[in-house]
Amino acid sequence: MKLQQLRYIWEVAHHDLNVSATAQSLYTSQPGISKQIRLLEDELGVEVFARSGKHLTRVTPAGERIITTAGEILRKVESIKQIAQEFSNEKKGTLSIATTHTQARYALPDVISAFIKQYPEVALHMHQGTPTQIAEMAADGTVDFAIATEALEQFGDLVMMPCYRWNRCVIVPQNHPLARLPKLTLEALAEHPIVTYVFGFTGRSKLDEAFAHHGLEPKVVFTAADADVIKTYVRLGLGVGIVARMAVDPVLDQDLVVLDASELFESSVTKIGFRRGTFLRGFMLDFIERFAPHLSRERVAEAVQCRNKAELDELFSDVQLPTY
Repeated sequence: MKLQQLRYIWEVAHHDLNVSATAQSLYTSQPGISKQIRLLEDELGVEVFARSGKHLTRVTPAGERIITTAGEILRKVESIKQIAQEFSNEKKGTLSIATTHTQARYALPDVISAFIKQYPEVALHMHQGTPTQIAEMAADGTVDFAIATEALEQFGDLVMMPCYRWNRCVIVPQNHPLARLPKLTLEALAEHPIVTYVFGFTGRSKLDEAFAHHGLEPKVVFTAADADVIKTYVRLGLGVGIVARMAVDPVLDQDLVVLDASELFESSVTKIGFRRGTFLRGFMLDFIERFAPHLSRERVAEAVQCRNKAELDELFSDVQLPTY
């Protein structure tokens, strides 16, 4: 059994069983991958993949467990490499982050800019996706860090640490009826078509919970994962927008009226998470502290020792998070 073979079955499983695409991503040949997978299956005495002719059709039950274990082994190998790199060159390496559009567009630019200046030899890769996809990428080792508001709690093998709180705002065109109200209410908001985030994105659940708690049913006519797209459709008159307050640019969005909604919807907390057992290099810890200054190396080390969500919540119970 070779590490190369384990990497091949892991990559094939994560390329939708497409051996050709896997070969391209690994810069090797399709026949070479197929041969190594067959050799591994012969050695193990079980099939990892079911086949129809020359095509892989599904992962077998045995294959599912083998691939899961292979992923764990490959992550441990990567940790060994990270440890060696930390001692050979502490300012060179890679850092992969998975996050949402709102974080990538509005929360991270200054942090990343300063980080790259300090660590010019660290290659930084950013992946965007749904909160569930983001958490999955951190859980399976595809990325080092997941930064999101929703879905991280679904993955118990992630160490999740709170970074900051954020509120929502309502955006409307100039002269919109809501802009003339002395005070914005949920009842008034529910009378208008709403343009907001796709469910599961950027704290959308808090929005739905607030309306439901008051016995109201919002008229959501358009949803998107991107705050800039939401603003575009507000400008077209499709409806009133509900977005994260940080997603409003005081210069670029001067044509829109911004209404504070912090009293209407409970604030949400953005968290950063990484897989338990991840070896955190010095520059990774620096990135975390740049993004959330209260997450010092000492506090992160304490978080790693927490065994469950309850202990993590207790650890951060006395932390006053910044609010945006």
